[in-house]
Amino acid sequence: MGFYTKEELLTLGLSSVGDNVLISKKASIYSPQTISIASNVRIDDFVILSGKIEIANFVHIGAFSALIGGMEGIVIEDFVGISIGCKIFASSDDFSGGSLSNPMIPNEFKNVCSAKVVLQRHSLLGSGSVILPTSKGLAQGVSVGALSLVMRPNKPFGIYFGSPAKRIMERDKNILLLEEEFLKTKALNLSDNKKDCTSLINMESNMQILGRGGGEQYSVILHLLKFVVMIVIFYVHRFVFILVYMARLLKC
Repeated sequence: MGFYTKEELLTLGLSSVGDNVLISKKASIYSPQTISIASNVRIDDFVILSGKIEIANFVHIGAFSALIGGMEGIVIEDFVGISIGCKIFASSDDFSGGSLSNPMIPNEFKNVCSAKVVLQRHSLLGSGSVILPTSKGLAQGVSVGALSLVMRPNKPFGIYFGSPAKRIMERDKNILLLEEEFLKTKALNLSDNKKDCTSLINMESNMQILGRGGGEQYSVILHLLKFVVMIVIFYVHRFVFILVYMARLLKC
């Protein structure tokens, strides 16, 4: 899976984009100026993002999913997971037959239902599930089983399943403790990284100082070596001259 680089993300025209954002190059983004993405977000192949959308931190949107924000918008809060092939609509046509539908029809002939849809913290949407604007989204900690249709408002920390989706179980709230532990770990790592950076900067500064001092010492040593070499060469020449002179005397 090929993701946009940080530099490429900045050219997409998004309203805002944070750090560690992975967006597949095969995803389709419409009206990017109305879409904001925080940090630690992954958006997979063939995802469609359209209309007003806000995506918070630590979010995953699986392949082939579609988020249609329209004018009211979709908000994805922290720690939300959207599985493969999910559909989230902030607006929907009237299917009763009392009006015309589809985007090629003027608004005066349509009866569009629109509402802000919010997927609150720690909500999960199973593969192939659909959220309609009448539901207003998912409450905190709600998980929805695969192939479910969410039409009505729901209550926090429940497991919903079916078409229409109904509450079938309670969901463990231990995820809140895990979130707290996770964020503490992230904060500690960030603090350690800052310390490491500070230590590295100090080390580089010290090396530069030592390098300057070492350079002066090296220059002095180099001059001394040159002086010693010159003396050695001088005495070698004298010694060779004496040997040649003595050899001539012996021949005579």
